[in-house]
Amino acid sequence: MLLERLYARPRLLEAAIALDRAAPAVWLGLLAAALLPTWAWMGRRVADGSDDPLGVLALAALAVTAWSCRRQLRVAPRLRWLAVALLLAVASSVAQGWWPPLPAALLGLASLGAALAAFLPARVAAAPVMGLAVLSLPLLASLQFYAGYPLRVLTAEASRWLLSPFFLAERMGSSLRVDGRLVIVDAPCSGVQMLWLGYFTACVTALWAGRADKSFLARLPAVSAIVLAGNVIRNTVLVAGEAIGRPMVGNAHDVVGLAVLGFVCTGIAWVMHGNGRHV
Repeated sequence: MLLERLYARPRLLEAAIALDRAAPAVWLGLLAAALLPTWAWMGRRVADGSDDPLGVLALAALAVTAWSCRRQLRVAPRLRWLAVALLLAVASSVAQGWWPPLPAALLGLASLGAALAAFLPARVAAAPVMGLAVLSLPLLASLQFYAGYPLRVLTAEASRWLLSPFFLAERMGSSLRVDGRLVIVDAPCSGVQMLWLGYFTACVTALWAGRADKSFLARLPAVSAIVLAGNVIRNTVLVAGEAIGRPMVGNAHDVVGLAVLGFVCTGIAWVMHGNGRHV
């Protein structure tokens, strides 16, 4: 009887549909409001120059994804993901003031990603959504601090191996001595920013191509390999220039870095796009 009345009154039916569609937005809005301490900390960390603002790109990608699916949001969310979102949100709230800000913010952003996964249609994979939620954190400085040196050592050793057929090269920590010239593999050469951009490209391409979770996760090792190879090639080219007495400085250095980054992101997009959608 209620359905008959609704169909008899188109405006009433439209209002009912709009109300159903508003429920996911209300849930997501309340969760975003609950993360106000996290947003405030993230804003301060970016504003004071403590970290790069690349996370804004990930937040924008999440917003575009949600907006593009606004008419297909689930009225009945996936309960597993909704439960994960609520648990993570509670954990983030409890962690405020007890844990360091970054882990607490990680829990909060992960809860937002899980909530989006709960309401987005089935054709949208959850894994790249969660990936973008993690990438939205201002974490590059922390990654540089904890993972920068090991990545620099790995990059230096791989570059030494590539340079050895042409130069007398040896590695000393994260530095290289090439034909008697000491070349330091510094923090920007660790590849942390390239790693972030590589995974960002992977997540965005997977969402655009409609790639399933298992397929997306299976391609992540290839993404890491492409980033590592790109960073090693960039470092090798720059070190070779130093070795022959023609160091690339200023614009030349930036051009090499941007060119390699372009090839890396293109390769990752090709790997993630594959042979079509929903593969």
